[in-house]
Amino acid sequence: MKAKILMIEDSPTQADKASGLLRDLGYEVVWAETGELGLKLAKESNPDLILLDVVMPGMDGYTVCRWLKLNQATKNIPIIMLTVKGEVENRVTGLEIGADDYLPKPFNPRELEARIFAALRTKAEQVELGEQNRELQELLHKVEFMAITDPLTGLYNKRRFYDVLKKEFLSSKRYNHSLSCLILDLDHFKEINDKYGHLAGDATLKEVGSILAKALREVDTISRFGGEEFVVLLPFTPKKDATLVAERIRKSISETNVKYEKQEIKVTTSIGVASIEDIQGGEMDALIQYADDALYQAKHNGRNRVEVFNLGMIDSPENND
Repeated sequence: MKAKILMIEDSPTQADKASGLLRDLGYEVVWAETGELGLKLAKESNPDLILLDVVMPGMDGYTVCRWLKLNQATKNIPIIMLTVKGEVENRVTGLEIGADDYLPKPFNPRELEARIFAALRTKAEQVELGEQNRELQELLHKVEFMAITDPLTGLYNKRRFYDVLKKEFLSSKRYNHSLSCLILDLDHFKEINDKYGHLAGDATLKEVGSILAKALREVDTISRFGGEEFVVLLPFTPKKDATLVAERIRKSISETNVKYEKQEIKVTTSIGVASIEDIQGGEMDALIQYADDALYQAKHNGRNRVEVFNLGMIDSPENND
């Protein structure tokens, strides 16, 4: 693929001479006779390099260069300025407004060839570096995503959940807004694995994760804690409303038959609910512990139900189910 050079030159004679040389060197050449047309073609033709005459009627080369460097679409195109003005001050002016190189007229064809090659080589190196940076950024984003995500369900993992919990807990304390937590545990999940196989169990976990994602708000945080246990954080949600959310989730899961191969798997969940109002000045981890105590009570009372934390649960034994 040929490199494309835009030549902005008011003299047809000079343009024809330079264009012939450039085409012989294997470049594609686009010619603009005025600065105004040059700006238009620079945006439309997306050249790899611009040869820009300084002395032109109407819009001179300095003005064209300024506009090219101000425009998002053209600011990275290398510019070599060509002019009969050989004074140091003129060369400095061109370089200060963004030109990449400066070549006096009449130019030596070999020198023009060398300067064009050098400018295109520098551009290629910058593009390659930019691509490497983009690839590195994509890799970093992927690594960061993997570090906070459960690979099976695509939900946040426990590590990310605790990062969010810390921020939400401090915000709730500082601004005195409500914060609730749900802990869900799928009922008899081991039996699903034993009866249908672990791949069916994985399909069940994915389906439950999808149900949770659809049922909750963007501000809510959903995490798979591990195994068949999920945790949901509900900012700006008092216990009463969190209980309604939990019941809605429980109902939705119980009404869903997970389809795996030719089988339909029935699944239910037990849910424990706790709120920051239960903690009464306690530590952040108490919110999780209290929701877990309520979950144990839901399991103990027959499963497929929602239980809300109360102070009488504090001394209950841990759920070993």
